[in-house]
Amino acid sequence: MLPVERQNKILTILKNSKMIKLDELHQQIPDVSLSTLRRDIKVLEDKGKIEYLFGGAIRLVSKIGEISFIKKATMHLKEKEKICELASKIIQDQDTIYVDSGSTCTLLLKQIVNRKIIIYTTNTQVCSILGDIVAKVILIGGNYNGFTSSLTGSLTETTLKDLHFDKAFFGISGVNIGTGYMTPSIEESSKKRIISQRSVQSYILCDSSKFGVTSTVSALQLKDATLISDQFNNEIAEGTQIIFPNTFKP
Repeated sequence: MLPVERQNKILTILKNSKMIKLDELHQQIPDVSLSTLRRDIKVLEDKGKIEYLFGGAIRLVSKIGEISFIKKATMHLKEKEKICELASKIIQDQDTIYVDSGSTCTLLLKQIVNRKIIIYTTNTQVCSILGDIVAKVILIGGNYNGFTSSLTGSLTETTLKDLHFDKAFFGISGVNIGTGYMTPSIEESSKKRIISQRSVQSYILCDSSKFGVTSTVSALQLKDATLISDQFNNEIAEGTQIIFPNTFKP
């Protein structure tokens, strides 16, 4: 059996089983040695198709990052609105901030464009915001991804390396105690790391449906940013501060 045939068989088994142990996988592909299976698993993991967990379990990588912007914009809307209200309280007049791509960050942009601030963004949805805009808004150029309404790439990163921000607000695909804040692409991950390094304070806008969810690439570690969410989580709180609806109550 060719390597590509074995790897496709592994993916087929996982689609039906969701998660499986290595020895159980070997039972379903008995004509292949365990060492060969491990090599195939490593190849699939490097391609971002599967995840090899502690304890030897294997599962398909979550595809949450492949949901289109239009669909994500309607998901968990009330929770996202609460998160944006919390984020807007952190922003002060005259701040220079970065706002990321993603549905929650787009909601934040709509809430703060009437503030006396400077906003840098790679979120092309900012172009659809109508009405009076008080803020100075700068859209940073780059390679356009119409699926996520985001700009990334070498042009984006070169520009970002010359900038400094008081605060940065990021969207992510998932947050996991072991892998941190995750995103579907290397380009988005690289962009987030650069911005975080150029910002005095970094914040993650993440509704609780993404707790424990993994994606393809780790963008930031928990300690690198403060999490703003609609709920508190004890496990995640061990690695970072969480701002949630009760935080600002007396």
